[in-house]
Amino acid sequence: MGVKGLLSFVTNACPGASTMVNLKEMAENQRSSYPGCPPVIVVDAMSCLRQWYTPESWVCGGQWREYLSHLDNFINTFTAAGIKLVFYFDGVVEQKKRDEWVKRRLRNNKEIAKIFQFIKTNKQQPGRQMFFIPSGLSTFTRFALKSLGQEVICSLQEADYEVATYGLQNNCMGILGEDTDYLIYDTSPYFSINKLCLDRLETVMFSRQHLCSRLGLNITDLPLFACLLGTDTVPENAAAGFRNQCVASFCAKSHRSDKRTNTILAVANYISMIPHSYNGLRVLEEMLPLGSDKSILAKGIQSYLLPGQQSPWLSCDFSHSPAASVEQIMPLSLDQEIFQVTNLLKFLFISCSMIPL
Repeated sequence: MGVKGLLSFVTNACPGASTMVNLKEMAENQRSSYPGCPPVIVVDAMSCLRQWYTPESWVCGGQWREYLSHLDNFINTFTAAGIKLVFYFDGVVEQKKRDEWVKRRLRNNKEIAKIFQFIKTNKQQPGRQMFFIPSGLSTFTRFALKSLGQEVICSLQEADYEVATYGLQNNCMGILGEDTDYLIYDTSPYFSINKLCLDRLETVMFSRQHLCSRLGLNITDLPLFACLLGTDTVPENAAAGFRNQCVASFCAKSHRSDKRTNTILAVANYISMIPHSYNGLRVLEEMLPLGSDKSILAKGIQSYLLPGQQSPWLSCDFSHSPAASVEQIMPLSLDQEIFQVTNLLKFLFISCSMIPL
C-alpha cells in the first residue's frame, strides 16, 4: 500500500519528517484554535485491523467479546482525551487498481499456504510472525464499532481518497493509519497506527513539509513524484527505465550506497529540474516504454487531487473529476470476481484437506 519505499526513506533518511507527538496535547491546542469544534481524527480502519486484532489463538478465530472489549478500550482512550473518531472502511476496488489488487491477493494466497503447511508439519498454529488477518474481520469490525456507538463509513471510492477528503473538508486534527499515500495527499496531518502508544496517546506524525524540503520539491509535485516511484495506480515497472536513467545520472554526483534512497533522491532531483507544467509532464511521458499508456502519469496525478485542488502538471482541460456515482464506481466484473473467489475457495479446500485430523 502507498508509495514503494517511501516509509523507509522518511524514517531513515529524512530528518524531521517523522516526529513523536502527543495526541492529547494536540487536541487541546486544536480546541483552543477552534472553540466549539471538537478535535476529530479520521481512522483508516483497514490499516488498523492488525493492531486491534491480537488474540493468541488467531488461526481459530479468537474471542469475539475479547475483541469487542479491545475496541471499546481503544475508543474510550480517545474519548477521554476529548477526541472524536470517524472510521472508514474499504467499500470497492476501483478498476484502475484492480491489477494491483489481484497481485496482492495472489501474494496473500502464498502466505496462507505457508500457514497451512506449518500447521500440517508442526500440528500447531504458527507464531505471530506469520499472522494473517482472517477473512471477514473488516466486516465484523464495522458491526462492532457501530454497536459501540461510533461513526462508521464504508467508502464508495478508493478508501484512502475518501479518508483524505474527509480530513481536508472537515478540518480534522489528523488521519490515523499506515499508508504513505497520506503523505502525498495535501490533507490533514498523518499519524502512524503502528507507532501508537495507546496508554500515553503518543505516536509518530509524518510531515509533508519536511519531506518536500528534503526532496527539493513543492507539495503540488508529490503526486507526480509518487507516480514515478510506483503506486497502486501506476505500476512500479511502468517507469522503471526512467528511474534507472535518473539513478545513473544522479549516482555520478552522489556517493550514497542505499539503492532505494538514491532512487528516491534521483527522481526528486529530475523533477526539480524540469518545467513544472504540462509540457514538463509530456517530456516524462515520452520516456515511458513504447506501447505503454502515455496518459498513466496524468491519471495517477489526478487520483491524488482532492476536491477543489489543481496540479501545475496537468493541462487546463484535465480538471478534477467530481465524486463518481454509485453506478460509476462499481466497475468490477462480477464474472471475474466469482472466478477468483471460486479459485480461492478451491485452493483453501485442497490445502485444508491435506491436514490430517
